[in-house]
Amino acid sequence: MEIRDVPEAHLDRALDLVHLVFHERPDEEKRAHQRALMLPCERVGAYDGETLVGFVAAHRFTLSVPGGDLPCPGLTFVSVAPTHRRRGVLSGMLTELYRRCAERQVPIAALWASEDAIYGRFGFGPATRGALVEIDSRRPLALRVDPDERPPRLIDPADAPAVVGPYYEATRAHRAGRIARDEERWSGEWLVDEDEDDDELSPPRIVALGDPLAGYAVYRTKGANDDTHTPGLVRVDELEADTPAVAAALWRYLASIDLTGTVRAWGRPLDDPLLHFAGDRDQVRVTGQFPALWVRLVDVRAALTARSWAAPADLVVEVHDSRIPANSGRFRLTAEPGGVSYEPTGDPVDLAFDVRDLGACYLGGTRATELVAAGLVEEHTPGAAATLDAALRTDRLPHTDDEF
Repeated sequence: MEIRDVPEAHLDRALDLVHLVFHERPDEEKRAHQRALMLPCERVGAYDGETLVGFVAAHRFTLSVPGGDLPCPGLTFVSVAPTHRRRGVLSGMLTELYRRCAERQVPIAALWASEDAIYGRFGFGPATRGALVEIDSRRPLALRVDPDERPPRLIDPADAPAVVGPYYEATRAHRAGRIARDEERWSGEWLVDEDEDDDELSPPRIVALGDPLAGYAVYRTKGANDDTHTPGLVRVDELEADTPAVAAALWRYLASIDLTGTVRAWGRPLDDPLLHFAGDRDQVRVTGQFPALWVRLVDVRAALTARSWAAPADLVVEVHDSRIPANSGRFRLTAEPGGVSYEPTGDPVDLAFDVRDLGACYLGGTRATELVAAGLVEEHTPGAAATLDAALRTDRLPHTDDEF
């Protein structure tokens, strides 16, 4: 098999492979949308002769990390033909992507895992988590804080890139793990008219508060189903707010939309203020949690030195990376709020990591002490994991809504 670029002329072959692997039979509109998504991506394929038997596309994303932004390929449409499983196809394609990242000095990559069991083997660790939150909105939403009383207003989705886009970009700096959105991502992916998972949902609605903007929510609605006695639904895709009072006002608005009885928010951050200022946690319930964005440290040294650090740390870490040998070894990590160094050393080890677990900790969403307790990280010096956690800490947990 040969690993090489997939030209535009082979995009239909790639789509056929993706639909075979994911058991899909999309209509022409969805197929055209997927093709449009693939066009600007970097595309790597595995060819058996002239037959495309493996495919990976990589969005050219920019991801917020503590203290700044990094270029971050977002891997998607990962597919291997069922006739070519367990023959090194995925390994070959990811090895080529890692090589290209190194060549371009891109230190991290990310994906959403269709199967969790696969991607840890390739060095990806779950760096952000999401919570499923459900509100019983058949009665007024009970709140422990006073909502901002400025009137909400609806924004035409067509105006979102200009009106909401700058606010979103400003809020990205407050949380790691968030993808920069250009106008095409807003209109062509985030605010598409028909939801691909549920065609009964309305087009996207955007409610905003304040001028200048102090917060907004993106949501869709669905009417009641009399046959199943299911109340009308408000599905919240995104909510950002400057203050708890603004957030409370937006949640109150969403929970008071006529002819609905349930608000369901997919993928909220685990530290969402709603979970604290809700006046009745029987009314506002977390119904599930899941790993969201998986991060791969392609160049551990470059990734660690590119982020900011919350507290001093002077630790010797041993990293094991079976896919990128240059990352493996023993290194002294010396971090200060003003900078960091990461250099090879022969000194005794304080902490020993597999690269996937270091990736899970990288954005500040997973604590090294938890991984020590789980038997995944070896702590040779008592207190070393707690020291690393303090240094990696962020004011807010990393989070992303952008599935790709």
